Amino acid sequence: MVISGEAWFKNWPEKVPKFIKYPNISLCEILEISAKNYPEKDAIVYGEQKITYKQLNYLSKKFAKYLINLGIKKSDCVAIYLPNTPQFIVAYFGALKIGAVVTTISPMHREREVQHQLYDSGATTIITSATLYPIVQNIKDSTSLEHSITSGLGDFNFVNLLDTLSETDFKVEINPKEDLAAIQYTGGTTGTSKGAMLTHRNLVSNAYAFASMIQATSDDVFLTVLPLSHIYGMTTSLTVPISLAATIVLLPKFRPIEVLAAIQNNQVTVFCGVPTMYQMLLSSPNLTMYKLNSIRVCISGASPLPPQVQKQFMKITQGFLAEGYGLSEASPVTHCTPVDKSFPLRVGSIGLPLPNTQAKIVDLQTGEILINPGEIGELTVKGPQVMNGYWKKPKETALVLRNGWLLTGDIAFMDSEGYFYITDRKKDLIKHKDYSVYPRELEDLFYEHPAVKLCAVIGKPHPIVGEVPKAFVVLKEGFSPPKEELQNFINNKVASYKAIREIEFRKELPLSSAGKILKQKLRAEETNNLKIN
Repeated sequence: MVISGEAWFKNWPEKVPKFIKYPNISLCEILEISAKNYPEKDAIVYGEQKITYKQLNYLSKKFAKYLINLGIKKSDCVAIYLPNTPQFIVAYFGALKIGAVVTTISPMHREREVQHQLYDSGATTIITSATLYPIVQNIKDSTSLEHSITSGLGDFNFVNLLDTLSETDFKVEINPKEDLAAIQYTGGTTGTSKGAMLTHRNLVSNAYAFASMIQATSDDVFLTVLPLSHIYGMTTSLTVPISLAATIVLLPKFRPIEVLAAIQNNQVTVFCGVPTMYQMLLSSPNLTMYKLNSIRVCISGASPLPPQVQKQFMKITQGFLAEGYGLSEASPVTHCTPVDKSFPLRVGSIGLPLPNTQAKIVDLQTGEILINPGEIGELTVKGPQVMNGYWKKPKETALVLRNGWLLTGDIAFMDSEGYFYITDRKKDLIKHKDYSVYPRELEDLFYEHPAVKLCAVIGKPHPIVGEVPKAFVVLKEGFSPPKEELQNFINNKVASYKAIREIEFRKELPLSSAGKILKQKLRAEETNNLKIN
């Protein structure tokens, strides 16, 4: 492994700089700069509503002044508990402008999850919708909340709050390198979610690096349907287009027909999503009714992209569907496939490290650097996007941060060309006797079967061999193959210790707000079933 980057620089896209000198600015300044340079350009398209960069910056400044009048000051934690709406963006940049630390809460979260995040972060203020407010009301007494700000979904101007404000002048000094912009909670795939402390520098540098990697410009039109409460959506589909002064087509929720219509009607060029979104679009009976040829690049992240989904989507749109990789602790993007059709498509690869990002593979037991291409170990990354640590969790921080290097918890390898491949989550590895079984290998085989829409393979506890592979499968509409057919389809292609021992058909699988399959819930079900039996 060549840490300095020569391994991947020999295949580096010509139009992407290897190193970026990003500006030393706060996250809120990217909006101010775009508003100054492109005041009348559409920043947000939300249904029939359009908000220019000048309007968005003005609304955010008024919201910031409102927060100041409430007594909220720099470094106070402000929670945003909203779906994808213009109010989210106004509140987000408004809070950042006064130096507050933002923690975003998924609108899918309910009382227990909301209470944990509010209590742990110490948030004193929450911005939410009238629909979600009853949840806040039920748990606020067990948190540090002092202020609850609500808005109707159509009130993107926060009319009731901001109409009385005429003054928007205030000054707050922000140190991009030192000051926190966000406490971003992880998905909780290894237990209770932890708050990743992200500075303005972390988030700004990642936005500039990712924009460079996908060769995005102010001429691009971004479809934003990933939840803005999740770091993947926040960076790739909000911070990046705002930093470029590109237009955001904002959708409150992923519905295939609305996504297809939005792409056609707004001539969308960039769309960041998750594999389940691309699978659902391809399965939509309305797919052929819409023209999708405006798409230049799509990014898939959060979970592995099935190869046949990638190829089929690219064939239909003629755009480039690139697989990337990231995690909350890295703001989140660390790797992305070059969006250059002159490069051979490396199916299954997460691509190359972003500009200014280093990566290495280390031995799972010893932590020693693995230097040979193809050697499997833990992916470890370093760069300006890596978090300061976990909020109020120094022990957990010490487990994943070593001299600036972030241990991702993902098993991976690098090929001789410098491309990286994720094999599996370290926590998802199935231990069968003395063998290690990688669920992703089996899941990729399932996706080769025409009947499989979605699948997840986990290790089912076994009293003699430790664990055996079990698959949870969602079938495509109109297909009903027997379990034995699917088992034979897989098991005839793998060694006996990798063989699927059990298949369970489901109508759906548990998903996170970012569309990631929650395997820990499936494992918990199996453990509980064993206790009952």
